Amino acid sequence: MVGMDGHGSKHDQQTFNVSLDMHQQGDSKCFDDDGRPKRTGTVWTASAHIITAVIGSGVLSLAWAIAQLGWIAGPAVMLLFSAITYFTSLLLTDCYRTGDPLTGKRNYTYMDAIRSNFGGNGFKVKMCGLVQYVNLFGISIGYTIASSISMMAIERSNCFHKSGGKNPCHMNSNVYMISFGILEIIFSQIPGFDQLWWLSFVAAVMSFTYSTIGLGLGIGKVIENRKVGGSLTGITVGYVTQTNKVWRTMQALGDIAFAYSYSFVLIEIQDTVKSPPSASKTMKKASFVGVAVTTFFYMLCGCFGYAAFGDSSPGNLLTGFGFYNPYWLLDIANAAIVIHLVGSYQVYSQPLFAFIEKNVAQRFPDSYFVNKDIEISVPGFHSYKLNLFRLVWRTAYVVVSTSIAMLLPFFNDVGALIGAFGFWPLTVYFPVEMYITQKRIPKWSSKWICLQTLSIACLLMTIGAGVGSIAGILIDLKTYKPFKTNY
Repeated sequence: MVGMDGHGSKHDQQTFNVSLDMHQQGDSKCFDDDGRPKRTGTVWTASAHIITAVIGSGVLSLAWAIAQLGWIAGPAVMLLFSAITYFTSLLLTDCYRTGDPLTGKRNYTYMDAIRSNFGGNGFKVKMCGLVQYVNLFGISIGYTIASSISMMAIERSNCFHKSGGKNPCHMNSNVYMISFGILEIIFSQIPGFDQLWWLSFVAAVMSFTYSTIGLGLGIGKVIENRKVGGSLTGITVGYVTQTNKVWRTMQALGDIAFAYSYSFVLIEIQDTVKSPPSASKTMKKASFVGVAVTTFFYMLCGCFGYAAFGDSSPGNLLTGFGFYNPYWLLDIANAAIVIHLVGSYQVYSQPLFAFIEKNVAQRFPDSYFVNKDIEISVPGFHSYKLNLFRLVWRTAYVVVSTSIAMLLPFFNDVGALIGAFGFWPLTVYFPVEMYITQKRIPKWSSKWICLQTLSIACLLMTIGAGVGSIAGILIDLKTYKPFKTNY
């Protein structure tokens, strides 16, 4: 409003100045349209994030998963999961902006996209938050277990080599999990996703390293055996009981789902991408590159692993000791797994870190402990901003996830359960529902029916995989003593 004396009020002048500043920031070379620092991500950085997130330790359990399903169903199920993941990723990329794909309001996280499409803090929003963050926490546990198995494999292969195979080389996984936890406490102090790009590139290179070694060893074993192992229908009844065959088949679905889980960090990755072109276009290309590359590696590693070992395919291709030599090559592969998991742990933990820190900062805006950054000069680098709340909270998170991993160190079963728990709601249900809402697809139209049919089919697969995984954990618990069992 303009006053009687012809001058605007002080408040109006301030409002005008703030809006002018925001407009200038949006048009400047340093800031995006939302006033945040200019995003610099490309197809390749986004692809690296996706590959880091997708090609995790799950690749090593795929030979075991195909062994449960056989030569027909195994590769078919893997292709099916890759197609579903890619399709729902395309739906999800369109939900990054609400409204116009170029100028609409940005959603910075998966949860922001849910709120924008379903409104407020209703049941769907709360349920999504619960499932997403429990799943991310579960992945931290799974990766801690997987890293300790690889670290033990390095020591065990060297032990076998020195003793000529005479020493059983039993060891406890706890010290390795604690070592991994200490490393994660250090890396968890990296403030945000945009500063993780270098760790993602290192992790992506490591994933190709160990996947290629696993593939090479599988091919070598097939050549050595002079035959292709396995059968059309998978592991035979007699090698396992009929009941175990059913449980293992269901668990295999969970393992494959776990190997493809990344949708719930897709929005966070998309928020690092620059525009123009629109972030959704860039992300669709990155999703194609990421899913295509991972599926290619998954098919090769899973199929050659199964061809090498048949019904006796180990739960972890590099650590189930299907391979003993060359021991130095196994050590390189397992070291690459550990380095990769260090990066993957951070990629999956960042959305949960950001969610807690944002909410606590809003609740305690005047708290020195929560909001104050302490600048620490680092010779040769930019000064590091230490936040006390971030230090305490992220350290506590790593300590709790490491402790639970020490209590339940069953890689295959835990991985399958995490995959089952998160696949349908986060990869299928919410992306489908958001897409229907955003595109205003009419109920009972052919497109609506097709999308809902996909969602229901994936729900049934998820329920089956979950039941199989729980059965596997219960079987393992019969012979396990917490913190004491050696391997």
